[in-house]
Amino acid sequence: MAFLTKLSKISPLARVCLSRCMSHVPENTVYGGPTPQTADRRVTLNQLKQKYKKGEPITVVTAYDYPSAVHLDIAGIVICLVGDSASMVVHGHDTTLLISLEEMLVHCRAVARGAKRPLLVGDLPFGTYETSTSQAVDTAVKVLREGGMDAIKLEGGSPSRITAAKAIVEAGIAVIGHVGLTPQAISVLGGFRPQGKNVSSVIKVVETAMALQEAGCFSVVLECVLAPVAAAATSALRIPTIGIGAGPFCSGEVLVYHDLLGMLQHPHHAKVTPKFCKQYACVRDVIKKALSEYKEEVNNGSFPGPSHTPYKMNPDDVNGFFKELEKLGLNKAASVATAAAEKMNTAQRPDTEASQK
Repeated sequence: MAFLTKLSKISPLARVCLSRCMSHVPENTVYGGPTPQTADRRVTLNQLKQKYKKGEPITVVTAYDYPSAVHLDIAGIVICLVGDSASMVVHGHDTTLLISLEEMLVHCRAVARGAKRPLLVGDLPFGTYETSTSQAVDTAVKVLREGGMDAIKLEGGSPSRITAAKAIVEAGIAVIGHVGLTPQAISVLGGFRPQGKNVSSVIKVVETAMALQEAGCFSVVLECVLAPVAAAATSALRIPTIGIGAGPFCSGEVLVYHDLLGMLQHPHHAKVTPKFCKQYACVRDVIKKALSEYKEEVNNGSFPGPSHTPYKMNPDDVNGFFKELEKLGLNKAASVATAAAEKMNTAQRPDTEASQK
């Protein structure tokens, strides 16, 4: 009571300062006022819009695990897409149809731990959003809440897909649309083929992209459509287009991590590597060389050598270990241990002497 009496007598300014000190609300929240963006903060939709307005290209790359996410983060990639292409390049399936929501969530969580700056977008896998808008919203919520994503991407431009996109946006979740070649619909499209080759189909690509924009999507992926069609769609829209096999006229580009790095060399992957993909490296050759060298060194006994055997026993411990092994009746093991210790000391001595010179 005495404390309250004293509190009532202090000045208004002091009371505000005291209440701030006593507040349970952290200073770095909206209640503490706006804070400036830094290079280490997550890319936001507002920043994406600013890049689009300035005509700055938007880079998008897929990632499926912690290491690939870290690589994207370090490279400064703007959007990190956890794509259902994981079904093909990670799980070895022939299509994107077979990956489950549970598997996608595992990939999403791993990527969220590694990519701290890119905007994180998770694909809704096949069979998890087509039945109803309620199912679509529930799946999108899981991708954000359980997967750690910032937004979702869904494929297709049928009325039901556009309705699903609108429902997800109205639920407060950012959405990227996807038109043209939609891999989840290959059974209808007749395989992985370019889309929009006649007048009616090319007009449909543009109209579908515009419908997704009106549904509230903040961006649209244009996959495997002719360059003039992609140019027309990009001009007609007020949101960024992200091209993949769609020519140079989109607002940004997306490639699959494994494709652009040239990671895989298995015959299975050769038949699903798209023609439009540019390989910026040939990581598969580096991996093959490293694994072959490792195998050879293990086989010939040169690895692990002294420089990769850092843990040592002092002579007293070696003798004590020897005696304990003898007490257990393991005389041969004792002799082997002693010989190994002597061999390692002899091998490491030249390195020690060289470092002292």
